[in-house]
Amino acid sequence: MEYDLIISGGSVIDGTGAEGKRADIAVSNGRIARIGDLSGDSAAQRIDASGKVVTPGFVDLHTHLDAQVGWDPLMSSSSYHGVTTAMIGNCGVTFAPCSPKNRRYLAELMESVEDIAADAIMDGLPWDWTTYGEYLDSVQALRPALNVVGLAGHSAIRYEAMGDRSMDEGAQATDKELDHIAQMVKQSVEDGAVGFSTSRFLLHTVPDGRCTPGTWADLRETKAIQQAIVDGGGVGAMFQSANDMQTRYETELQMFRDATDIGCQVLFSGGTGPQGDGGVERWNQFFEEQNEGGKRLASLCHTRPSGAFFGLAQLSPFTKSSSAWKDLMALPTIADRVDAMRHEATRAKLITEGIAAGDMQKLAHMLHPFGTNETPDLDFNRRASLAQLAEESGKDPVEIYVDRLLASEGREFFNYWMFGGHLENQWKYMQLPHVVPMLGDAGAHVGFFTDTDSPTVLLSELTREQGVYTLPEAIHRITGKSAEIIGLKQRGELKEGWHADINVIDYANLSTCHPEYVNDFPHGGGRFIVKGKGYAATIVAGEVIIANGQHTGKRPGQVIREFIRG
Repeated sequence: MEYDLIISGGSVIDGTGAEGKRADIAVSNGRIARIGDLSGDSAAQRIDASGKVVTPGFVDLHTHLDAQVGWDPLMSSSSYHGVTTAMIGNCGVTFAPCSPKNRRYLAELMESVEDIAADAIMDGLPWDWTTYGEYLDSVQALRPALNVVGLAGHSAIRYEAMGDRSMDEGAQATDKELDHIAQMVKQSVEDGAVGFSTSRFLLHTVPDGRCTPGTWADLRETKAIQQAIVDGGGVGAMFQSANDMQTRYETELQMFRDATDIGCQVLFSGGTGPQGDGGVERWNQFFEEQNEGGKRLASLCHTRPSGAFFGLAQLSPFTKSSSAWKDLMALPTIADRVDAMRHEATRAKLITEGIAAGDMQKLAHMLHPFGTNETPDLDFNRRASLAQLAEESGKDPVEIYVDRLLASEGREFFNYWMFGGHLENQWKYMQLPHVVPMLGDAGAHVGFFTDTDSPTVLLSELTREQGVYTLPEAIHRITGKSAEIIGLKQRGELKEGWHADINVIDYANLSTCHPEYVNDFPHGGGRFIVKGKGYAATIVAGEVIIANGQHTGKRPGQVIREFIRG
């Protein structure tokens, strides 16, 4: 029989958690037509997967590609790391629903929270919508490379209903405003949003320093929203949140209970602390409670420590306290900064002022240089923090920092372990049954760091090297389980008749690459990208979008608007 594509000779790991088995996969019309021995069949295209694993495409439940898709429909860096379906609109930061008069403000809000210039957003998106359904139509017209699932965001909706006071601490919606909020949520979900997102994280702020709309919403408002989510989308529709676990822990847990009681699928960003087990057992008990009797709650977490990349691209630990470092980072390019550092007097001043500032002494134990070898050093053995390197050499951490930046000509970055740095606790947390280990945050904080290599780090470092998961379980978490959480239809597993979203992976040689800082946003805006090694092919709807780490230019992605509910 003649097929469009045959993937032959691979070890098929189907996304259910089952062990891999040798099989061929045939694809026709964007669907998996047959799985088995296809040695006697032919196809227009054939991929030899001998010695490789064949998996479902990865489902990334936490991205912020809402703006970037406008000028980068290839949706990098997610597409470099096996992702075939990306959920956008997390943390309440979305561009719809939105009346024309509020467009600029939502762009400025995204700039403040996610470090993408408002002018780039205004000029890079068509802005031809007011409702969320019209926004999804617009995204489809951009012809994205990946499938897209969208959340309607609290910031856009609350600002639309309440205006400027939506960000005032203590300001709550009037009955009329709350009715408007609920109506917009319900309509957005009816129009194809997978659900609703909010942020209550106190570090998410708008340009004037106030917290984003929705941060201070009370339980009266969130309960009305949760009811509107279920009214619009049915049981299992999504309520996603970034939470304030520092000052409102019990309130946040009650918000989760309200949501699961009414029928929402809750998804939140989680992690662990340094004391004891970091809260793992406490969270395990809460997960068990909130998944009884058909209730649904799940968490995402980082696969590697995260928070910032310090170096010569954009972020320096000294610019607030050192004139020499301010002057250095004000130079237009990394190459200019390296040239300046080559002057002995400049270098000496950078070191002297850096030491005097005192910032590095507080940060050095949490800064882990990636090195300059072919694969970045993630330092999961915890032997190469900047503090450790300084102690071993008998130098101040600032001296080591400057020496390494100069030796690498500004290519090396220092990973700040702000989140997820307590590795044993973090690994125990991500092994809990209701945790998905992929908090890639693609499209977010783009000039400060990138975690879009999360699935690659999960499979190569945590699974192959550290043994945190078996390979079938790791694949299941980011394919079948993730697809189930959002209710994807016939995606997330390799089954005959299902959508042909597939990865072919050279697992033995899979690795993440070094982050690079590039200026490819509108108006020359900069961001970090990170590529992956070992992805022989990433396939969306039966078309190869990545071949041996390179984009093919194909853009077959679909905006998904119908989900399994009930």
